[in-house]
Amino acid sequence: MTDKPDVTTAYALRSKSDVTRLYETWADTYDETFVEAQGYQMPREIAEAFVAAGGTGPVLDVGAGTGAGGQALSARGVIDIDGIDLSPDMLRVAGGKHVYRHLAEADITLPLLGLGPYNGIVSAGTFTFGHVGPEGLPALLDVAAPGCLFTLGVNAEHYAQAGFEAAIDALSDRIEDVSFHDVRIYDDRADPDHRDDLARILMFRAK
Repeated sequence: MTDKPDVTTAYALRSKSDVTRLYETWADTYDETFVEAQGYQMPREIAEAFVAAGGTGPVLDVGAGTGAGGQALSARGVIDIDGIDLSPDMLRVAGGKHVYRHLAEADITLPLLGLGPYNGIVSAGTFTFGHVGPEGLPALLDVAAPGCLFTLGVNAEHYAQAGFEAAIDALSDRIEDVSFHDVRIYDDRADPDHRDDLARILMFRAK
């Protein structure tokens, strides 16, 4: 792995140490070089879908990064937002946005001790290549209140390749009201190689 901070490198990550090392390099310039420069619109798309479906706090922002998702939620009237991320450097930047009630380092493939229960769980970019697959869902369900609204952005190719459909079917005793729709991850500012990348906004409620 190289430490060049861009989306292609992020998709190629292979380990948790790769993740923390890349985002240590990228954290201080992430908003400028990725969110703005690439027209990264998933935080807004997730926040709009969550609010439109009646989502309320307390809400957990999974893979909070530098806080774009928390800002999008806060701008739409959502309060009591907690954020978790594997990268302490990204969380440091997120803390400066002053929209989170609490921020913590966490790995969603492990039990999320001391968190929850939440009425909403959202994620813009954690479920993608080089990051997390459907194995992250059970730990999130463990911190979800009954009726908790999940609004998760999943890279559409990753959704198919990582087995999300089968995982969702296997969780049928824990979730209901499953729906999804696809949106562009980036706007026309993005590099040509990723400009038309799609994400599946996966929504369901905890039983």
